[in-house]
Amino acid sequence: MKGIIGPEIIKERIFIIRGERVMLDYDLAALYEVETKQLKRAVKRNRSRFPGDFMFELTEKEVQNLRCQIGTSSWGGRRYNPYAFTEQGIAMLATVLNSERAIKVNIAIMRVFVKIRAVLAAHKELAARLTELEKRMDKKDREIISLFEAIRRLMAPPPQKKKEPIGFRLNKK
Repeated sequence: MKGIIGPEIIKERIFIIRGERVMLDYDLAALYEVETKQLKRAVKRNRSRFPGDFMFELTEKEVQNLRCQIGTSSWGGRRYNPYAFTEQGIAMLATVLNSERAIKVNIAIMRVFVKIRAVLAAHKELAARLTELEKRMDKKDREIISLFEAIRRLMAPPPQKKKEPIGFRLNKK
């Protein structure tokens, strides 16, 4: 990881937890090329910079769920649950770590988050357009169906009424 970090590497490390796109402390530490405990220590020293919407600690259930998603072993040396950093929390980490590497990595991460937002916005716009098109097509479909029904009625021969025979009838008893 000494060179420039590609967006693919960063995207693989972004998770959605509690409805937020986050990165975990150990992934960020690896990207910043520092130990996880060093990153956590810097965060704890500057706790006021990391409110709940910037960073939160995962619950046991969330950790288990995450292990299932990414297929990591439950065997390991972690004593504490990892911290999850939102986009704002990651931006704040650069000021706390204050290294050239942290600044470069943060710029790369922020670019990935911006691209993700742009893609999601495009998908929302596309979904809205499809919904609008479906509504219009539904209305058009009903109009087309009623048009076909009218054409079928016009094409169908008129119903034959039972005609009375012409002429004189004798009543036989």
